[in-house]
Amino acid sequence: MKMLFSLVKKDFILAEKYLFIIIAFVIGGPIFLTIKLNEIGFTDGGFISFFITVLFAEYVLFGTVAMAEEKYKGGALLSAMPYTRDVLVEAKYLFALLVFLFCYISYTIVAMFFPLSKLNISTVGISLLILTIFWGIIIPLQYKFGYEKTKYISWIFVFMSPFIFPRTISLLYANNISFNFNSSWRNLLLYILSLIISYISMSISMKIYSQKDL
Repeated sequence: MKMLFSLVKKDFILAEKYLFIIIAFVIGGPIFLTIKLNEIGFTDGGFISFFITVLFAEYVLFGTVAMAEEKYKGGALLSAMPYTRDVLVEAKYLFALLVFLFCYISYTIVAMFFPLSKLNISTVGISLLILTIFWGIIIPLQYKFGYEKTKYISWIFVFMSPFIFPRTISLLYANNISFNFNSSWRNLLLYILSLIISYISMSISMKIYSQKDL
């Protein structure tokens, strides 16, 4: 466990030059997005503001770390140290989870002082599930083909999301489909699915990385 958190700490250090910018964005992003959405009369229970904030934060931090590791052969250097390849992979998924949790805590605190929509268990669960599916695909691809060959896939998704998701939610609401599930088991299912997808993705990444020539 100590090794795992040491690797996560290493990732934050690699992204150090962008951390203050990301923290500022995580705090100010939801406020700006909420204001803009309110101007067009769009309300979504905080989903768009929270989801876009987490997505951009994870994208920038992940990209910075992946680019640095690929440039300086970080995987090869770390494998020469007392770290197993499985632990190196696990650290990537833990890194994404910690960024998500930080964004959630930040949003919750900011919502105490600014008129942001309070996040509910459904909104957080939907956000977590979508992000889990996204990174569950991207991370194994990065291990397989490298950051440079896969960065445009994530870039397209990230920069199209502010246009796609508001429109999608508007269509769902127009058809009386809501993100606020009434039953506890449906909310629980969101988190269980996220856990299952993460496990499958991490297992695939471990298998790919174990066979990769560093």
